[in-house]
Amino acid sequence: MTHAPARVGLTDTRYFLPLSRLERVQPIERGILAALDHEWLRVEFIRDDIVRLKISRGGVFDEHPTYAVAVDVMATPIPVFHIVETEATVVVRGVQLEVVIGRDPFSVRVCRADGSVVAETARGPDGVPWAYATLNDSFAFHRVCAREDAFLGLGEKTGRLNRKGRDFILWNNDVLSPQGEAEFAVGRDPSDPRAKNTSTEFDPYYVSIPFFYHLDRHGNAAGFFLDNSYRVHVDFTPPETYGICALGGQYTEYIFAGPQMAAILEGFTWLTGRLAPPPIWALGYHQCRWHRYSQSEVLALAARHRERNIPCDTLWLDIEHMDGYRVFTWNRELFPDPRTLAQQLHDQGFRLITIVDPGVKVDPQFALYETGRANDFFCRTSSGDIYIGQVWPGRTAFPDFVKPDVRTWWGQLNADHARLGIAGIWNDMNEPATGDIPPYAMRFNGGREPHERYHNQYALLMAMATVEGLRAAFPDRRTFVLSRAGFAGIQRYAANWMGDNCARWDHLWLSMPMAMGLGLSGQAFVGADVGGFAGDASPELFARWMQCAALTAFCRNHSAYGHIDQYVWSFGPAIERIARAAIALRYRLMPYLVTAFMHTVETGEPVQQPPVFAYQSDPLTHTIDDQFLLGRDLLVAPVYVAGATSRQLYLPAGEWYDWYSDACYTGEQFIVVAAPLDRIPLLVRAGAVIPLWPDVPPSTMGYYPTRLELHLFVPLFDGTYTSDLHEDDGLTMAFQHGAYYRTTFTVERRGQQITLTATVRGDGFAEFAREAVTLVIHGAQPVSITVNGERHAVLGEQVTFADHGQGFVVVLEEAAPGDVSAQSE
Repeated sequence: MTHAPARVGLTDTRYFLPLSRLERVQPIERGILAALDHEWLRVEFIRDDIVRLKISRGGVFDEHPTYAVAVDVMATPIPVFHIVETEATVVVRGVQLEVVIGRDPFSVRVCRADGSVVAETARGPDGVPWAYATLNDSFAFHRVCAREDAFLGLGEKTGRLNRKGRDFILWNNDVLSPQGEAEFAVGRDPSDPRAKNTSTEFDPYYVSIPFFYHLDRHGNAAGFFLDNSYRVHVDFTPPETYGICALGGQYTEYIFAGPQMAAILEGFTWLTGRLAPPPIWALGYHQCRWHRYSQSEVLALAARHRERNIPCDTLWLDIEHMDGYRVFTWNRELFPDPRTLAQQLHDQGFRLITIVDPGVKVDPQFALYETGRANDFFCRTSSGDIYIGQVWPGRTAFPDFVKPDVRTWWGQLNADHARLGIAGIWNDMNEPATGDIPPYAMRFNGGREPHERYHNQYALLMAMATVEGLRAAFPDRRTFVLSRAGFAGIQRYAANWMGDNCARWDHLWLSMPMAMGLGLSGQAFVGADVGGFAGDASPELFARWMQCAALTAFCRNHSAYGHIDQYVWSFGPAIERIARAAIALRYRLMPYLVTAFMHTVETGEPVQQPPVFAYQSDPLTHTIDDQFLLGRDLLVAPVYVAGATSRQLYLPAGEWYDWYSDACYTGEQFIVVAAPLDRIPLLVRAGAVIPLWPDVPPSTMGYYPTRLELHLFVPLFDGTYTSDLHEDDGLTMAFQHGAYYRTTFTVERRGQQITLTATVRGDGFAEFAREAVTLVIHGAQPVSITVNGERHAVLGEQVTFADHGQGFVVVLEEAAPGDVSAQSE
């Protein structure tokens, strides 16, 4: 075993004491229970590919360490396993994993059925295995890795997507606040980029997810989820070991066999919950600004989008709409009639979203505060006082979301707010941010439990309360909540945006690995503020950011008070045309986006995927984080350098078409493509069928087209390729009861013949209006086309035929090489 360093994640572990001796072992339903010094060890198979390790504290197990796990793991089918004991080891062997436990000294080795190593204990400087060590309320462990290995995940982190060579803190942090910077810059040289909160290296950020992948140089991945919400330090800096230290709570770890990253993410999102299907309008373009709007100005803003033909689905209101920043209130001078405003916007095809912060103004005249105080709904201190923090309203109290009755109360408040016509809820400042007053005196569950246990879970619990209230009030309606902070499982309830970024080129770059890291950690519905929240975007930066964001999961233009206007039209006609075109492309791609989101709902896979997710056997993909796959078939390479007019990118295996020119490239090579300011490099996997709306509606509201375009990118080589399309009403949960169409496109090439077969399942839905399909052919010039056996005329590489969702078979015949007569016909 490789020796581990004396330090783990900024925490000095020299004085920690490793547990050393495994004694009596007894079988239990899913594995074993064993005496481990003065504690207990449990090894349990949850699924064939998931094993859970737990170690007690004070001889007692915490069976509910966090709210991350969404399934009753003990109610799932019991996997097959058997136990083998020797004098030196205890082996718990399942179908896909085996856990080898060293008795004395205590160590842990987890392998796959083929013998490949998933995890192995490292030894400390004294040669003692560091499988588990404690000091007071903290615990730590070290494991072996190789210099060439990659580490991915951990949620919202700065820097490169591959975490190898760096250490991280998992602690939700109000990043741009002076307090959020000062606490984590302590002990760092001022020149260290991690000492400055606007740096692309600063840590920690708003969302903490203690889940990561260990990827070896052969492309085999294992997954690890530490179900612990206390402050955790993760250290990937040593070349041949890594270490984890939690500053409280118990050790509960789920280990995922892999070796495919997709299988690991499926297992992790099965455990912590999948993305709830978002309403289709949430996939559209969002306009937001921290600004002191009036009701008439919001209506004028909506009208201007329509007048300028800029597609937009939602307008957002930041904190200035409230009465003195009191949550769930309105400034009646600025907004005399919110219900009418929401209806007027709805009539123009817009939804309205407002911000909801957790901080409740301490004001005896504020009815909501008085209700919370009278019912003991707020967090308390150890002395029993209501904890007071400082946020926008001044002195603020914070709902104790650990208590179920508080979550019910908060959910009802959100539901009442939504009854005004508010379509979605924006949760901000929920790390929780407490301004000039440190948060640590805030205690939970009526003051009985420490702040550190629930700090990282606060946003998760707030989102849970919000969504449960909305679902109770509107049971068939899809909810949309946007949250700044989060923990493992946040995807069940909310999307995340990446917080208060800056109008800088390096922050445009940062938005890519940060979003991909979140996607690999189970949270696929993410995006960054277009143009940057803080600072003034240049025209070029705004154009490039809009192009990038239009091809990510969440697309919202948002900027801070006191900076220049950052609307689509703010930078003149040339930039407006570029931004409008980027948004228009997003709307035309809406059927493809909807389908990508449904893949996430079903399997957990990211919408914005790093190349390594789909091509992990290619070592070059392990470090690529400035390009991404949108869904399964589109490869996006944004420009993030000022003045650039071309872009180098890497093509994974396969063949790839240029979106604009239909030029086709062979994969596993670097290429340079043109990238003038009006174009973002975009490529399509050969063999894919990309569904597009035939035109660009002003919003998704009420838009169910009578015609659909299917763009077939003809494969170059013989074989079979698949794509799919999901269609439903986009607003309700009726698809769960069969009200949808799901079309699988199978493209088969055999010599000069290409066959496209569309097979459909589902019962359809009332709003479905399609009457025809236009098939657009890329990469081939067919000499004949038949649809369901009937010959059709070839008109410029496309054919239109009747279709009402019933499926079809299209056969294309290309001219044989050198067949001049056929080509001339």
